[in-house]
Amino acid sequence: MSHSPLALAVGDLEEDKAITLVLDKLAKGEPALAILEELQAGMAIVGQRFEECEYYLSELIYSADIFKKAGAPLQDELARCAPKSFGTLVLGTVKNDIHDFGKDIVATVMSSNGIKVVDLGVNVEHQAFVDAIKESGATLVGMSCLLTTVFDDMKAAIQAIKDAGLRDQVTILIGGGPVDEATRDYVGADHYCRTAQDGVAAAKQVLGVS
Repeated sequence: MSHSPLALAVGDLEEDKAITLVLDKLAKGEPALAILEELQAGMAIVGQRFEECEYYLSELIYSADIFKKAGAPLQDELARCAPKSFGTLVLGTVKNDIHDFGKDIVATVMSSNGIKVVDLGVNVEHQAFVDAIKESGATLVGMSCLLTTVFDDMKAAIQAIKDAGLRDQVTILIGGGPVDEATRDYVGADHYCRTAQDGVAAAKQVLGVS
């Protein structure tokens, strides 16, 4: 698959080049959503290199920073052309995990697809998920982790949502480096999302948005 120069700049962690290319594209009148898709393609390259152990956590964190900086000039137009909100997603990295890399990308991608995101941050207490669902009336919950050691925390957070009588109201999406279908089964979530795009597809399916 051939990648655009912008996607490759992000994939190769060339921050200045990525920012310059974004500004050039905006100046030429390219739509922000199309530019965002190229940035996302670049993040997919980074993710692949991480999976193949060519990149490590430090590169992942740096790439998320590039994504944020290069994507910043797009935010105004994205906000203007964002469709009305289809639904609300409560999002957080579970207790005892402080990684926000994947979560931040999910927040950006979901928002640009018309899904309102209530971002609880990292190391989120189980009860905080429950409170946020009650306050926002969310029908979607996204939980992320990058450590296998917190699978039990993810399970406990979902149990807390059950205990609060909210489990039937929400569809729970989980993702993160070590997460797979077996994890989904273990923690009691509804969908395993390998990428942010998978998350959007699952969310849209749940909300009945084509």
